[in-house]
Amino acid sequence: MSPDLAPRSTDDDGGGGAPANGRYPLAIAAISMGTVLTILDGQIAVVGLPTIARDLGVPGSSAVLVVTVYQLILVMTLLPFSALGSRIGLKTLYQGGQAVFTLATAACFFAHSLPMLLAVRALQSLGAAAALSVTSAMVRTIYKPSHLGRGLALNTVFATTASAAAPALGGAILSVASWPWLFATAVPFALLSLLLGRLGLPAIPPRGRGYDTLGAVYCVVTFGLAISGMEAWVHGAPPLVAGAMLAAGLLLGLFFVRHELGEAAPIMPVDLLRQPVIALSGAGGLCAFVGSMLLLLSLPFRLQHGYGIGPGRTGAMIAAWPLTMMIVAPVSGALSDRIPAGVLGSIGMAIAIVALLFLAFLPAHPSYFSMAWRLALCGAGFGLFVSPNARLIVGSAPRHRTASAGGLTSTIRLIGQTLGATLLAALLALGLGEGPVPASIACLLAVIAGVLSLARLNPALRRPDTAELETGAA
Repeated sequence: MSPDLAPRSTDDDGGGGAPANGRYPLAIAAISMGTVLTILDGQIAVVGLPTIARDLGVPGSSAVLVVTVYQLILVMTLLPFSALGSRIGLKTLYQGGQAVFTLATAACFFAHSLPMLLAVRALQSLGAAAALSVTSAMVRTIYKPSHLGRGLALNTVFATTASAAAPALGGAILSVASWPWLFATAVPFALLSLLLGRLGLPAIPPRGRGYDTLGAVYCVVTFGLAISGMEAWVHGAPPLVAGAMLAAGLLLGLFFVRHELGEAAPIMPVDLLRQPVIALSGAGGLCAFVGSMLLLLSLPFRLQHGYGIGPGRTGAMIAAWPLTMMIVAPVSGALSDRIPAGVLGSIGMAIAIVALLFLAFLPAHPSYFSMAWRLALCGAGFGLFVSPNARLIVGSAPRHRTASAGGLTSTIRLIGQTLGATLLAALLALGLGEGPVPASIACLLAVIAGVLSLARLNPALRRPDTAELETGAA
């Protein structure tokens, strides 16, 4: 038996329930397959949007809602679900989410109008949010504390692989079948994921705490209004309407935070954010995700419109980023069990800064190799940063707050990606999205993330138990 999979004892703060030795591979396979499916199905529809618009007789701008509604529901509900997981049991919520996701995925095949497709996509996203909200917490129950970094890194690899494979897989399906099969092909694998989860995932006893219902409502409405307001402004809605939505979301956010400060088990883990190390890690992660999404989404516009490079060649160039992350993420995850996240994150952002500067100033006629090595270097930098950063946030939280910490890391990632996409849309509207500006902004954000990562090395900011987790002590 690998030391990664060695059995662990139940502790007194809710961390027990690790699976029996023979079921560890099943537990890891269940979590990995669930992660791949929920992320893959969220992005596989991107390549099919023109086909969906044509077949359903709607404008392309309306078809984009098939993707954005999925992302929006995830952002709105991840934190409420992560808090619910501690109350009803991590496995119960994870399996329930996977079941809803499976049913909604099958229903997508029978959606013959845009309103119906959006409705089942929203339901699909709710199931995905329930499962993803406790994924990090489930990983923590499977791996020993000294191997938490590599467990989270493995999950990152599967998430990155799914994200990278989505466009190619979607194109392959559309070349031989109609767009409903983009969703239907996932159903057998979703059923297998449910079976693996039932057989292999550990049953963590619920912790019977009260549920912050008002906080959950605040969370859903705050994120929903704020993000919808930004999206509405970018996509040409009346400024007064978009501004009112954004202002209402920000105002409710103030009430939301104030309410959460008085809760023993808050939906938004503001108590965890009071720990300087977690706050610095969250802020650094947000900057990294905004910058990476801004750059990745801007490259197709820049390469195709600015340099006349075809979509196929563009995709091949961009693939160097996720492919490099697939290699670097598990390595950095394993290293984070021994080396402080502040060190790894700072090195990663230093590498990313250099790569982003090279991407901001491309040659007049970039070749495949000149783009690939720049993007590979960038992927290596972000890969060194992301896994240790997530490990520190999840590992620094008390074990009974693991689900909240995991929900926080996922929410930071989704908010960062959403803000990155919104920022690019704004730059495109201003005529600045197809040149060096996105890469330059991403470089500035990487500098901020690197500084925040360095700040975590200050011993005065770390509690003794956090310092022990950073160095990977068991």
